[in-house]
Formats: sequence, C-alpha cells, structure tokens
Amino acid sequence: MGIFFNVSLAIFAATGSFLFGYDSGVMSIVIASPNFLSFFNTDPDTAIVGAINSTFSGGAVFGSLMGGFTMDKVGRRWTVLIGAAINLLGAALQTGAQNLGMILVGRIFAGWAVGLLSMSVPIYQSECAAPNIRAGLIVGLTQQMIGIGFIVSTWVGYGSSKVPETSSFSWRFPLGFQCIPCSILIAGILFFPESPRYLMEKDKPEEALKVLKKLHYNGSNDDFIQSEFNEIKLTIEAEKAITAPGWSIMFTVPAWRTRLMQATLIQIFTQMTGINVIGYYSTIMYENLGIVGDRNVLVIGIYNVVGPIVNLIFITFFLDRVGRKKPLLFGTVGITIALICEAIIGSQIEGATGSRKDSLSIAGVFFLFLVSCIFSASFGPISWVYASEIMPLSIRGRGSAFATGFGNWLINTIWSQVSPIGLGKITYKFYFIFVAWNICETKKLTLEEIDLLFGERALGTLPEDLNVKGAHEETELRQIEHEVKTS
Repeated sequence: MGIFFNVSLAIFAATGSFLFGYDSGVMSIVIASPNFLSFFNTDPDTAIVGAINSTFSGGAVFGSLMGGFTMDKVGRRWTVLIGAAINLLGAALQTGAQNLGMILVGRIFAGWAVGLLSMSVPIYQSECAAPNIRAGLIVGLTQQMIGIGFIVSTWVGYGSSKVPETSSFSWRFPLGFQCIPCSILIAGILFFPESPRYLMEKDKPEEALKVLKKLHYNGSNDDFIQSEFNEIKLTIEAEKAITAPGWSIMFTVPAWRTRLMQATLIQIFTQMTGINVIGYYSTIMYENLGIVGDRNVLVIGIYNVVGPIVNLIFITFFLDRVGRKKPLLFGTVGITIALICEAIIGSQIEGATGSRKDSLSIAGVFFLFLVSCIFSASFGPISWVYASEIMPLSIRGRGSAFATGFGNWLINTIWSQVSPIGLGKITYKFYFIFVAWNICETKKLTLEEIDLLFGERALGTLPEDLNVKGAHEETELRQIEHEVKTS
C-alpha cells in the first residue's frame, strides 16, 4: 500500500481538522442570520455572541487536556473516534436548540470534541507518516483541512441565508451540517490502523511492524522498514527507562520543559496573530468597513478560500525547504504590518463618503485577506508541524494536550469573549492589541532523529530525587542513545 495508503490515512484523519475549521467558522455566518438574532434576542456585538464562541473555545481547553489521558490510555485512533462522537452530540444539540442554553451546551460539546481532535489528529498523522513527507503532505494537512472547514461553513451558510428571514433554516442547517463529517469520521476511523509508535509503546512490536509495512512499504524497501522499526524500538526503550507517571514530570526534566515551553508558546503566538478573531467576527469587521448584507457574507466566503489555497501551495512546495523558523519570523513581521495598515484604514473610513469610502473599504478587505495569506504561509501550518515534531514520545500525549489546551484554546477563549465587545466599542483601535503582541529547525528528519537535536540529552535527565534511575541504568541508557544515533 505504501505512500498511497499513508496519504489516505492522513487525509481521512484530517476530517477531524475539517470539523475544527467548520465549527470555528460556522458561527460567523450564523450570527449574521436575522432569524438567529431575533430567535435569541441578541445582536452580533453583544456579550451573548461572545459567550457562544467562548464556550466553544472553553470546551476545547478541557477537550485538549482530556486528550492527554485518552491518547496514552486508548491510543491515537480511539481518541479521534471519541472526539467525533462528542462532536455529533454537540451538533445535534445546536441544530435543535430551542433556547440559548441548548446552544451554549451544544457549543461546549463541540468545543470539547474539537479540543480532542485538534491535538490528536496532528500526532496521529505525524506518527504514521514517512519522514520525507511528514511536514509537507501529512501534518500540513491539518491546517489545510481547517481552512477547508472554514470554506465549507461559509458557503453552506451563504446558501442557507437565501431563505426568507422568517425561516430558521438559515442557521439550523449550517449547524446541522456538522453531523455529516462526524458520521463519516466515526464510521471510517475503524478501518485505519493505530499509530505504530503507540503500538510499540504498548509492547505490540509485531503489530507495529505490520502497520509500518502497510504505511511505508513500496515493494523494495524492506531494509528501510526494518531500520525504521529498530529506530522506533530503541528510542521507546530508552524513553521508557526514564519515564515517570504524571504530568509534573514535563516541568521537572529541563529538556522536556524546554520542549513543552516551545510547543506552548508557538500556539500562544499563533492565537496572538488575531487570525481566529478575524475568523469568528469577520461579520463585524466588514460592517465596520461599510460592507453589509449579502455582500458581507460573500466577502467572508471569498476570504475563507484564500487562506487554504496559500496554505496548500506552501506546505506542498516550500515548507520542507525553508524550515520552520524563517517563516515564523516572516509571519510575525508581515502580519504586524498588515494589521497596522488595517487600523490606519479603519481610522479614515468613519468620516469617508462616496467613492473614497468604497476605495477604503476595498483596501480594508485587502489587508484582512493579506493577514490570512501570510498566516497560511507561516503560523498556520507550522504551529501544528513544529509542536508535533519536537515532543518526545514519553510526554507526547500529555505535552501536546497542555500546549494545545492552554496555548491555543485558553487564549482563544479569552479573545472569543472580549472581541465582539472590543470591535463594537473601539473598532479599528482593537487591531493595535495584536500589533503590540506581534512586535514583542526541524526539517525532513524522523521523529527519533529530531529527538536527538535538542541539547543536553534529548531524552531528558530525570532529577535524582525521583529515584527512577541508578548508575547502571544510566550507563545502559547512554548506550541505547548511542545506538539510536548510529542506526
């Protein structure tokens, strides 16, 4: 099967990332529905709308942390399945909502599920991928499918908005559409294998070797498969020798603490670009630019197409060539300049009229589109690739859960709640918050080789007071590490 099956697995697993994008994007269309606003007696720039989005993000915090347990206990594949099942429940509650409470509970469940999926899908993809295609065609699919989820949510919402204002179809159908990818993911994930690294960790070497052949065998690379198998086996043996239970170990071992900090910070700075605020509240942003009605929803639909196109080009042709650090530096500078320009345009549009106002509106739309393009060629794909690559197996589940839960979703929750109020009250000045924050290499290697790039000892040195290692075991561990380097 080899590469075709490997890519098929990655694309199918990325259905979980599609749900991430769809669930995140659908509310920007829903809150533009007059029937929705009337039904729940609210407005787009109120705290109620903020609560609808922040409960989603808040649920994702707990979902991400839960994933740290489920990924280690039941595996990567079953964590994806659990996330899809929870999302199905949340989608049903939102679709049939008769009051605000049902919407909020449904959004909590949807967020809980997306939290699970957002940290488990990249790891599942990364651990199943061949090293020479991991970033460009495998883990990079995470951001690609998030973008496609945004696209689909927008155009489903745009089509649904064409019904009379008295019909709740305009918002119930977009919310109910989530059930389709949930059902596909639940039904299909059972036909795909567990991660070979997880199987090896659970002392199932024969099954792990079988999965590696299914994923990476091309008909003549038996030696490569056996070498990869030995490399995984040796690394896991070394890590098991120093693994201690619990979450505190991630903060105790210096090398692991450094990795955890880097993975968490990359998620925090991704949120601080303001990209999700644009995704959630683009309706308000375009209204501030003088774009209203169907034109508003149409512009959102086009906006959501641009990012995924740029992302696909970047992950396919450039990501593995330019590495990880340079695009992040480019993204920080580029997004900062674009947001400054957006704020300047916003300051001028309030008193403008006629053709000048139209020109300023077009310029404002351009710079919001530019933010999406720059993000899609920097923080978007790299935040998932980088975090999944640098986390050692011993803490991969818990570490990714912490980084995604606190770095991504907790920050997201805060912005989800305050952004509609901020955009309504201070309009263009709100962008300067992100500007202020924005002003403040792992390439084509196996996960085990990446493990050895970090200083000190990549596997970590446990403190003596944990009483986990003796002198003889320490010498043995160094020997295993040497074998990994030379294998």
